[in-house]
Amino acid sequence: MSSSVKSTKIVATLGPSTNSPQVIERLISAGVDVVRMNFSHGLSEDHIKRATWVHEAASRLSRDVGVLVDLQGPKIRVGKFKNGQVDLKIGQTFSFDVDCEFGDDLRVGLDYKELIKDVDKGDILLLNDGQVSMKVKSVTKTTVECTVVHGGILSDRKGINRQGGGLSAPALTKKDREDIITAAAIGADYLAVSFPKSAEDMIEARRLLNAAGSNAWTIAKIERIEAIENLQKILEVSNGLMVARGDLATEVGEAAVPALQKKMIKMSRDSNRLAITATQMMESMISSPVPTRAEVSDVANAVLDGTDAVMLSAETATGKYPIRTVEKMSRICIEAEKFIEGTLDSHFLNRTFERIDQSIAMASLFVARHLKIKAIVSFTQSGSTALWISRLNSEVPIYAFTPDEKSRKRMSLYRAVEPIFLEYELSDREALIKFSEQRLVDEGVVTVGDLIVVTIGEPIGQSGGTNTMKIVRVSLSPIETSNQLSF
Repeated sequence: MSSSVKSTKIVATLGPSTNSPQVIERLISAGVDVVRMNFSHGLSEDHIKRATWVHEAASRLSRDVGVLVDLQGPKIRVGKFKNGQVDLKIGQTFSFDVDCEFGDDLRVGLDYKELIKDVDKGDILLLNDGQVSMKVKSVTKTTVECTVVHGGILSDRKGINRQGGGLSAPALTKKDREDIITAAAIGADYLAVSFPKSAEDMIEARRLLNAAGSNAWTIAKIERIEAIENLQKILEVSNGLMVARGDLATEVGEAAVPALQKKMIKMSRDSNRLAITATQMMESMISSPVPTRAEVSDVANAVLDGTDAVMLSAETATGKYPIRTVEKMSRICIEAEKFIEGTLDSHFLNRTFERIDQSIAMASLFVARHLKIKAIVSFTQSGSTALWISRLNSEVPIYAFTPDEKSRKRMSLYRAVEPIFLEYELSDREALIKFSEQRLVDEGVVTVGDLIVVTIGEPIGQSGGTNTMKIVRVSLSPIETSNQLSF
């Protein structure tokens, strides 16, 4: 991509701070590629309305913007307090009581009543993303008695994790199953599944999506230690994963997360899957107009790791500076990408490809790396060829031309891929290539005399049919064609 266009995509969460068509349009203009609908908050009609605003804003801006629905998952949370919160002191006794309606300084109720069955004496419980911790002293039929190890403020509905994992809550709740139907209704491009423990959780989410009439891609949110243990199997049945660093850190420990982040991003790319890095990336900008230096480094390192996207949560959902935050994150991505060096050749050693279209994708990368190629053009129906090309870093931007709207929105999450609407449809290969040359010249991507690599399938328009690679020197000489047919 040019120095002013980022390869890494930005996912922004919608909420009260971005709850209008005008602000959503400004978000997209600032650099948002995918919007996240957090189904932990709001009603179905709220999400449907926001999705409509997104589609309308993207259309006005001639952009393809994806919609990611993020399921709430199991409510592993405490109940409510009489005064909204308590201030817990080190060494004090505190109880979780399934019969408690409103908590006080000594106890609180449980939304997750199965905690009674899941913990034993000596276990460490982490609350509010680990800011408060307790050690289990004893367990009765209705209570978990604890001693506070690290005190602090504990307020309504804060989350509970057991250090080391092991909570039995299922990944898909009754609410999630209903929300999948809503996700299908709003035309979601991606479905993020919270707290999956195994491949079976992701397979079930896919089954429910299909039953609701949706072909949305599934993203596994890696938040449990069990998911780390089953990561490769989860990847095989998902379209990507989210490095959900908040809950994951409470289960495996904060110090383990950076290395796990690098591992998960690499595994995703090696498996031809997508990766999203999330949680507290620009957290200070919820209330500050500038990020901390640590946050800048965090975002940059995720980019250097090869993540497809970096995600904003409360920063854009409830923060004071949602547009400014996106602008800052976009600039960080662009600057970090200047220091990425292609390491393409090593990935070709000892690799074999069974599919023709995947072999063509890899061949285009090899050529792009070793010739002075300015752009890779992929004519694609499903987007598969563009995905494969984007899994390895050739330092060459990828432009995916397709008439398929769903494929373009899905590709909005692919790193280094710019989806482009095929404005008219042809069955003549040379006319299509000439069209792509003109489009890239018009956008200032290439100039006459530059080399581009083109991947295309014949017969044209057949999904999974990419079977041709061509090296083209850009020239805008006219080409005659009468084949105004379907692509």
